[in-house]
Amino acid sequence: MPSEADKETPEAAPPARGEAPAAAPAAPAEAAVVEEVPKAPTPPPPAVPTSAPLDVSVDDVNGSSLTIKWKTPETVGDSGLDGYTIEYCKDGTTDWVVANEQVTAGNRFCIRNLKAGDLLRVRVVAVNPGGRSEPGTLAEPVPIRDIVDRPRIRMPRTLRSCYVKKAGEQINLVIPFIGKPKPAVLWFKDGQPMDTKRVNIRNSDRDSILFIRSAQREDSGVYEMSIKVDSFEDKATITLQIVELPGAPTSVKLVDSWGFNAALEWTPPKDNGNSEITGYTVQKADRKTGEWFTVLEHYHRLTATVSDLVMGNSYSFRVFAENQVGRSERSAVTKEVATIQKTGIVYKPPEYKEHDFSEAPKFTTQLSDRAATVGYTTKLLCSVRGCPKPKIEWLKNQMIIGDDPKFRQISNQGICSLEIRKPCSFDGGVYTCRAKNAQGEATVSCKLEVKQVILPDAEKGK
Repeated sequence: MPSEADKETPEAAPPARGEAPAAAPAAPAEAAVVEEVPKAPTPPPPAVPTSAPLDVSVDDVNGSSLTIKWKTPETVGDSGLDGYTIEYCKDGTTDWVVANEQVTAGNRFCIRNLKAGDLLRVRVVAVNPGGRSEPGTLAEPVPIRDIVDRPRIRMPRTLRSCYVKKAGEQINLVIPFIGKPKPAVLWFKDGQPMDTKRVNIRNSDRDSILFIRSAQREDSGVYEMSIKVDSFEDKATITLQIVELPGAPTSVKLVDSWGFNAALEWTPPKDNGNSEITGYTVQKADRKTGEWFTVLEHYHRLTATVSDLVMGNSYSFRVFAENQVGRSERSAVTKEVATIQKTGIVYKPPEYKEHDFSEAPKFTTQLSDRAATVGYTTKLLCSVRGCPKPKIEWLKNQMIIGDDPKFRQISNQGICSLEIRKPCSFDGGVYTCRAKNAQGEATVSCKLEVKQVILPDAEKGK
């Protein structure tokens, strides 16, 4: 029977053997870190030239120099851009001469000390560590000479926006320009050379005339005028729109009819006359008379409800389209007929509660105290309102004046007046105006003082 020591020994051995395998994977991991051979650095990509400079054009020219300009190449790359080399040669030769000893970083360069009368070709080359790019060249050779006036088109203000004319009308556009020597004038329509059978062009030293005897829809488009003196050029565009009456709406349908109403629906015309549809005109006709009457004009929607139709009648409807020229010559007519049925209708007028306008008298303008002079007629004024119309009485010192001829009483549209003719000192006192009706009464009073004129002693002696 094995001893405890023997039992412990086999149990202890496996962990020892187990530790060795556990340590074995760790050893290669440490070795991988230590023994890994460093990779060689990735070599930089080879230097590549840029693409060709863009839009090489003439900026200025005179009898001894030529200035050109260009745009940066579309593709520069990682190698960057060191600058540009400008070269030129006489037209018809291949002897290219470098104009700048060192590359220039700008996008503009002046070639100097040229001979007047030469016809030169110019090209621009971009330079970087990858070498020279493809050259960007001028489209045409440039004559070395003085340009007195650069070509420039003076577009009239009326032609700077869309120029609209009706079909059949005459078009005569005069476009002035400047340029010396005389510029060469070219016309294009929608990017294509002009059709001289439809359009007449007449050029002079100062302007160009575009003439169309009878404009048609196909004459619409973008017209481009170009004037050129050597390498200098100016362009301008004219947008011409020829419009005419639109066609009729494609269809019109009677959707429903009820009571004294009919609902219509229609679709826009296929031909808008080369102009935006601005509205529609809707007309109705009684089948008995056949006469058409306009019910809606300059209407913008494609659905409408026609009301106030006569009971017992049958109606047809038609719709015209409208644009800036006018109303279409033809119309779309409904196939169905709207019949307004007769029904037993008893009209019951609405009942309104009668408003009570009754009001007790109320003075809106009070009497004012005043002073009068003996022998000079004076007048007292006030205003009153009330419903029914109040009865007006005047009182002097609480005594009714009545029909005394010395006093004239007037009441008109609520304005009450009391005229005192040639008052004496006894006519002074408190005057009261009293207004009475069935709703009540109101009074207003004032004090009148009649003064005697006192003459100076000198005048009394006379």
